Amino acid sequence: MPFINAIGTAVPPHRHHQSDILRFMLAAENYSEDESRRLSLMYHRSGISFRHSVLPDYSCATSDFEFYPQTADLEPFPTVSQRMAFFENNALSLAHAAITDLSSTFDLPTITHLITVSCTGLMAPGLDIQLIEALDLSSTIVRNSVNFMGCYAAIHALKLADAFCRNVPTAKVLVVCTELCTLHFQKGKSLDTQTSNLLFADGAAACLVTNDAQGKSIEGFYSELALAGKNDMTWKISDYGFLMTLSNEVPKLLEQSIRGMIENALQHQRILRQDIQHWTIHPGGKSILEAVQRAMSLEKTANEVSFDILRNYGNMSSVTILFVLKQLFSSRQEGKTFTVAFGPGITMESMILA
Repeated sequence: MPFINAIGTAVPPHRHHQSDILRFMLAAENYSEDESRRLSLMYHRSGISFRHSVLPDYSCATSDFEFYPQTADLEPFPTVSQRMAFFENNALSLAHAAITDLSSTFDLPTITHLITVSCTGLMAPGLDIQLIEALDLSSTIVRNSVNFMGCYAAIHALKLADAFCRNVPTAKVLVVCTELCTLHFQKGKSLDTQTSNLLFADGAAACLVTNDAQGKSIEGFYSELALAGKNDMTWKISDYGFLMTLSNEVPKLLEQSIRGMIENALQHQRILRQDIQHWTIHPGGKSILEAVQRAMSLEKTANEVSFDILRNYGNMSSVTILFVLKQLFSSRQEGKTFTVAFGPGITMESMILA
């Protein structure tokens, strides 16, 4: 049976207070007094205190910007090619830091499979090849890339790692998630744009999956689509970055769908709800966590790790759920853990660990 042996995490050096990011966003647009008040209230209610970014720009003077133009209106606004060039030059060091946080538990040369995950940067040769060179991994390593799936992609990658391990008893699979969400800030006053700008952050996480009986065993996976919301959560490429649509209907849609999905997942694994000791919910946003909590009739304390990660790091897309799991496991919690994350579709992807 495959096990998640260990998890490593990393964030870039620039830690921005949510109030500083708000000032950046207000300066980027010509907001009226009422619009400024509404946006300020959204940031105040976000449940987020800090976010990390590869960019210092969000809390420094315009004259010190490294990425955006040093102009009041941020024009000419960075293009996709400029954003991807920045991703290519900065993702490796962040991914490497997450692996360094993990690698004391194993020898890198023993890795047989590498799975890289990102929805915020695409290039070829990709981050997988960069890591092989940087870590001096075997040129014959089995590699796979999970791209553009969004916040649930880490669970999908672990599903692939689980399959590799069940097929190859000696497999040692390194999963590396790297997201530079803050490269994709967009100008505009639409609610979708404002919501995306106030939620997302940068980070990386790595985990080792093997058949060695240490860490948390992978009991199984289950996924469902809530297609009624397929247009309420989207991730598309524009001329000026990747555009996230995250409508205010998403929490309501999840609240309507998640209970049935979790019941189906438990039935699929032949597990009773009372057998689950811990719930790890992807902190896609405060309203999403609260919606799942209501739908599942969970005690407030059941979600406290997810709320804590949201508060201190924001939503780092695919990376975030691994931060939640690492913090939960660091307290040496015993018992079965139900993990679920969400993404475009609307996709609800789950995993049970023990």
